[in-house]
Amino acid sequence: MRWSQFFIPTLREDPADAEVVSHKLLLRAGLIRQLAAGIYSYLPLAWRVMRRIEKIIREEMDAINGQEFLLPALNPKEVWEESGRWTVMGDNMFRLKDRRGAELCLGMTHEEIFTSIARHELRSYKQLPQVWYQIQTKFRDEQRPKSGVLRVRQFIMKDAYSFDVDQAGLDKSFEDQRAAYVRIFTRCGLKFSMVEASSGAMGGSASNEFMVKTDAGEDLIATCESCGYAANLEKATSKLDAIADEPSALSAPEEFPTPNVRTIEDLINFPGGAVASRQIKSLVYVAKTEAGEEQPVIALLRGDQQLHETKLADALGATEVRPAHPEEIRDLMGAAAGSLGGVGVKQKAKAAGRDLRIVADNALRGRTDMTTGANKDDHHLRGVDIGRDIEVDQWTDLRMVASGERCPVCEAGTLDVAKALEVGHIFKLGTKYSVSMGANVLDQNGKEVPIVMGSYGIGVERIMAAAIELHHDADGIVWTPAIAPFDVVVTVTNMKQQELKDAGEKLYRELQAAGLDVLLDDRDERAGVKFKDADLIGIPFRVTVGKKITDSTVELFDRAKKESADVKLDEVVARVQQLALAGR
Repeated sequence: MRWSQFFIPTLREDPADAEVVSHKLLLRAGLIRQLAAGIYSYLPLAWRVMRRIEKIIREEMDAINGQEFLLPALNPKEVWEESGRWTVMGDNMFRLKDRRGAELCLGMTHEEIFTSIARHELRSYKQLPQVWYQIQTKFRDEQRPKSGVLRVRQFIMKDAYSFDVDQAGLDKSFEDQRAAYVRIFTRCGLKFSMVEASSGAMGGSASNEFMVKTDAGEDLIATCESCGYAANLEKATSKLDAIADEPSALSAPEEFPTPNVRTIEDLINFPGGAVASRQIKSLVYVAKTEAGEEQPVIALLRGDQQLHETKLADALGATEVRPAHPEEIRDLMGAAAGSLGGVGVKQKAKAAGRDLRIVADNALRGRTDMTTGANKDDHHLRGVDIGRDIEVDQWTDLRMVASGERCPVCEAGTLDVAKALEVGHIFKLGTKYSVSMGANVLDQNGKEVPIVMGSYGIGVERIMAAAIELHHDADGIVWTPAIAPFDVVVTVTNMKQQELKDAGEKLYRELQAAGLDVLLDDRDERAGVKFKDADLIGIPFRVTVGKKITDSTVELFDRAKKESADVKLDEVVARVQQLALAGR
């Protein structure tokens, strides 16, 4: 391909509205252009990158006996209702009606559609296992699209699904996918961690995310360098030092006035208050069930700890949780936020005919001599004994871990909490979809059993963006050879000099004949402009045809290493071929 004919609309300055590095460089290097919020056009350079990523994905999926499909992006309401997710997906799903009034949606994922095919076509354990996948456009009505292609409303995803007759089969399929994902991300040049994660709206018994540490990420993960433990904060746990409690000297909680005390910090500084670790933080939430019903919930934590809402939702089996509104809090608790507590509220709720649930973090179990809100404005209670004074319905892990806490696995190591970007997610779905949608097969004993399923997703654009976040410098993108849009750029420093032009054209043809993707910079531009553009778009290797051509020599530049070497013309094709193929 000739640069003079190829569409590469580079920009000299960072776009004002671009926040993260990948967004800036994708725009500057001429890979993407925005059509609307969260909707991007992929220009030729980006599409070449994405096709290379897809090629790697296909090779690894096919290696574990994956079979590629292409399913409709437009789905009827009925199939999503069968699984129960028509309601669960809420406002995240794009919904529409056709001219006959039938309700449809744009697919966010394809569990329902693949399950529908399986239930009609699979009859016996002899047909299992099956691994089906597709690379398809997906849609999500993202509330706040941002960070370029990292949070969008239309995206390309590889989603795969395994179908087995039993749990042992699923375990093997899950491991096959995990290993394939490791190979995919490694080949794409990503440094990543596989972490424990929540299954969320997907459901299922086990879930792992593949995360790339970067400041552009919106997730937080906790990792231990000592043993390799890694988990999303929605699943991460840690070892805490025990706090020695003295039995409360009070036979019952004692109320005391706390005017203008609204926060944990206020109570720490209030005369007669309490340090944060001896306070009970009481948070009022509303949980929504799969049936769409709402239930008030009080979450209790130590005052020095923070709630992770996903942990609360998972503990409750809720599709989502939201903080209660101020008027809901007062109606339920009798006071405003800042004066809330769990003492006596269950009894009051029962007396009023309300169903109220109290969920407490494990770090509070057995604690005595604690301080909490009195459910009376500007008043608190001291001398609270958790076991004696609060009717807890469920003990579980609710808190967010923090950097420096001890690893839950090896204990000798400490956790580091950092931002990360999710590039892949694998789930053990079990029989969630096969039971709800009637996807059954006959087992070896002739008994009808539900198919055991797994679901496995990869964000194609996210791999592209993650690669840029990891591999860039002040001059632009630094693509790894495996996913670069071209293997090499041949830069002719002066197209007006016939000798240089001829040498460049000849080298261009020879590199192509060697099986390489080559970009010939044949523009009538200054050499400095060409060098800056080549660095910006990040092609791994640059062969410069310049004044040394009189000595049958060209310059070979390694973009990643920033190293140049003089190479004889009759050797350069073999050198570039070796370097490019080694990087794939």
